[in-house]
Amino acid sequence: MNQTLPTILLTGFAPFAGEDSNPSWEAVAALDGEQILGHRVVARCLPVEFGVSLQALRDALDKTAPALVICVGQAGGRAQIGLERVAINVDDARIADNAGAQPIDEAVIAGGPAAYFSSLPIKATLAALREAGIPAEISQTAGTFVCNHVFYGLMHALRNVHGVRGGFIHIPYAPAQAARHPGAPSLPPAVVSQALRLAIATALTVEHDARLAAGTTH
Repeated sequence: MNQTLPTILLTGFAPFAGEDSNPSWEAVAALDGEQILGHRVVARCLPVEFGVSLQALRDALDKTAPALVICVGQAGGRAQIGLERVAINVDDARIADNAGAQPIDEAVIAGGPAAYFSSLPIKATLAALREAGIPAEISQTAGTFVCNHVFYGLMHALRNVHGVRGGFIHIPYAPAQAARHPGAPSLPPAVVSQALRLAIATALTVEHDARLAAGTTH
């Protein structure tokens, strides 16, 4: 493996909320070591814990010095891949994280701005995913749990790093999980991996995001 290639950092999460797997990590791990358009993918699994997840993310950023960062998390109940537009500076947990923490109305970064926008070309990515037959949408909320916590922390870390794009993608349950949640939609991790390849290729090749009509982004 050519260690001189620029790096793409992909992160997924450990299982949480009683699940024994997390498809975000399964899909991301499948790409570890792949080469995409002259870049090498490095995958890291983040803990589902407030605070500790950001420490792990910052450590990964320091060690990999990536040219592109995409963090991926599970959103059980969603039917499509969600390309997140905005991270907000709020931790407000409906359930406890894996360490038992359940912050309410707390800041992700004290004194930080109210929100950060993704720097990924989300509308161009949406078009690429839909053209490939992968169900996808632009999401206007990443929630207020650990996924949003990591998304906000990522964009805060990249705020002064020139030329490094970053953002967050939510994915549905895997089929095995959906079987335990009657009626819940699902998407195989292999399809998610393919979606991530397309998202990476788009982010590396599209300088200015597409302008799609509002009615096409839902």
